[in-house]
Amino acid sequence: MNSIDTVVAAAIAQIEACHAAREQALTLARALTRQCANTIRAAHRRDFAEAAALLAEAGASARALRESLARHPDLLYAGYSQDALKEYAEAALVYAFLRGDPPPDAESLGVDAAAYLNGLAEAASELRRAVLDNLRTGATARGVELLSMMEDIYSLLITVDYPEAVTGGLRRTTDALRAVLERTRGDVTAAIRQDQLIAALEAFERRLDQHVAANPGSLRNPLSSGPSGGS
Repeated sequence: MNSIDTVVAAAIAQIEACHAAREQALTLARALTRQCANTIRAAHRRDFAEAAALLAEAGASARALRESLARHPDLLYAGYSQDALKEYAEAALVYAFLRGDPPPDAESLGVDAAAYLNGLAEAASELRRAVLDNLRTGATARGVELLSMMEDIYSLLITVDYPEAVTGGLRRTTDALRAVLERTRGDVTAAIRQDQLIAALEAFERRLDQHVAANPGSLRNPLSSGPSGGS
């Protein structure tokens, strides 16, 4: 029969192992989050070589995180671990969307479905920055393409109707995406109307130039050719 000292010592040893695993997981999760943020920034700069290298580092950190918690599933599914893996999914998806690659799935990234879907929603929100960058440079067509991608993702995510405890708060993330989508749609609509106005003005200017060329005297100043004033 075990003494109370023995059973307490065994329990303390388990807690110490769990604490050590938690500390290691927190370090890995912070590193993974930082690598993902740097990956997204590089992708927005269209520095895809750097983004790929950073994403590879993030993938190694994600694997290390999962492996370090293989014997501690309670810590693997803790908020900080799942948040870091969600950030990894977001970074991988943003990289794929901006580069024009097929999006990776949850299994290939090694993340659970809930973390993947939340990462997908945040990746769609992140595309707003790319839309605005393209609108500023006059690439409205590319902005429209990215907006369409955002709309497709939102349309899929709103069909996921399961309890928040199962989806990891996906409904809140999708609601945030809807707000971003509505603002982005307004920005793209304004840019399209501006492009149409510019095109109409340019067309009018061309027609005016053609008319003047064909009728040189048609635009004389009426004040210079009108009747002189009375006595």
